[in-house]
Amino acid sequence: MIILGIDPGSRKAGYAVIEVQGKKMKYIESGVMRYDGVKEFVDRLGHIYDSCEELIEKHQPSEIAIESLIYVKSVTSLAKLAQARGAMIAAFMKTNKGKVFEYSPNLIKSAVSGYGHASKEGIDKALTMIFGKKEFKTHDESDALAIAVCHALNRNMRQLTNKKAVASSRGRTLKQVFKDRA
Repeated sequence: MIILGIDPGSRKAGYAVIEVQGKKMKYIESGVMRYDGVKEFVDRLGHIYDSCEELIEKHQPSEIAIESLIYVKSVTSLAKLAQARGAMIAAFMKTNKGKVFEYSPNLIKSAVSGYGHASKEGIDKALTMIFGKKEFKTHDESDALAIAVCHALNRNMRQLTNKKAVASSRGRTLKQVFKDRA
């Protein structure tokens, strides 16, 4: 399975591609997509959409993980980030048939390093333990790799949880299943 991790942004966005086979993760590629060469923000959105489609075509990921919106001090920055994420998600949903997953920054840090408020250096150290030493151009690139790893780890947990839920609910009514979970 190929997983594409995306650290979204309106001026640049990090991406990372990993392959997951069972419990093993293999680093394939990472980089930064730059959009700040396009002056007008509205024009940049089209460039963001197109670059995401190209990324999908190149790597053919099975699933895509993207960081959820984060708190920023400037409402204008938040609006631009939200629009950039919207363009990315639209491209991903169109080309990847809805296999797009979203993770909060704290969940990503917790999944990768074991601590939800880990520093960039802490995340880089955890990634080095998983993949060996990698040189990243920016933190956007290493953040994208952490997002992909988070999805790989959480994906397995989702599957286990779903299997347990299905196994435990066989032969019972929905009312009984929900009563037991309460």
